[in-house]
Amino acid sequence: MKKIGITGQNGFVGLHLYNTLGLSPDEFERIDFNKNFFNDETQLDHFVAQCDVIVHLAAMNRHESEQVIYNTNIKLTSSLIKALERTGSKAHILISSSTQEERDNLYGKSKKEAREALINWAEINGGKVTGLIIPNVFGAFGKPFYNSFIATFCHQLTHGDIPKIATDGEVKLIYVQELVERIIHEIREEKSNYYLNIEATSVQKVSEVLGLLEDYHAKYYQNGEIPVLSSSFEINLFNTFRSYIDYKTHYPVKFTQHVDPRGAFVEVIRLGIGGQCSFSTTVPGITRGNHFHTRKIERFAVIKGKALIQLRKIDSDEVFNFELDGNEPAYVDMPIWYTHNIKNIGDEELYTIFWINEPFDPKDPDTYFVEVNK
Repeated sequence: MKKIGITGQNGFVGLHLYNTLGLSPDEFERIDFNKNFFNDETQLDHFVAQCDVIVHLAAMNRHESEQVIYNTNIKLTSSLIKALERTGSKAHILISSSTQEERDNLYGKSKKEAREALINWAEINGGKVTGLIIPNVFGAFGKPFYNSFIATFCHQLTHGDIPKIATDGEVKLIYVQELVERIIHEIREEKSNYYLNIEATSVQKVSEVLGLLEDYHAKYYQNGEIPVLSSSFEINLFNTFRSYIDYKTHYPVKFTQHVDPRGAFVEVIRLGIGGQCSFSTTVPGITRGNHFHTRKIERFAVIKGKALIQLRKIDSDEVFNFELDGNEPAYVDMPIWYTHNIKNIGDEELYTIFWINEPFDPKDPDTYFVEVNK
């Protein structure tokens, strides 16, 4: 079992990597990191001494002063190298760098010099270093106005603002989970690669990305329709968009009922995408679910009885509770990386319709069982 630590563990990429490593507990042991370790040699040394692999993601990306960015990034890597030297570590260090290494700015310069400093440590001390040259990363839970223009656009569209394009042009992109899978591949390889160029998985114009996000906002956010998603990039972009919705205020969404003397008609889901639709009855007091998905899009629609739907982001203690009543049919959509369940809290059978965008495949289920209530 490899013991892996991540500097920048609670950052955008770090948190996705940390959570994904946790899906393979028989292969990887996660050594927790706190940013305050950089200010305490004893704690930093203790962290470093435990690790077989350190993924060095801690860095400053944006600040009003480029010099502050440069100084911060050099200092963080210097502190890590000193700890490696004090502990005699021969760990495999994977450092995140950027395609901006070749640009004439202090951020790019700081990333290049940090990578080269770790290479120098490895050559002198017998360690291993992999320098990850990474294109623009996007994905769920990125920090708006900091991590990517996509994070900013998603936040603005789901919070009543109008996105504006500063400069339109083609951008090389990689989805955060694709990057995480590549990092884990390199961890398993156990080889040095001082300059490993991580290929972008998509090249998109900024205006085209905004057009897709505006379509998701109009169809999905405002009307509940799952839009056409014609590529893996669009599925990843759609899941990214969904992660910025304020679930506390947006759900549950009540259906429009068309009532006449015969009864009522309710459209449960309008699709541009296909997928699998299923139906369940649940007796009083029973709970279904307590699992999460990393890529699937799923809807729970209550049409009869009373239900409690609960959601919890797997690295959070906060539980979202939604009570639904079949007298006013409603639905809740399940965001990625949120464990979720549904419980019959009424006195009669609960009728629920479930829709998911891909049929269940036992060889690749993308279903991980974690209790919502710890």
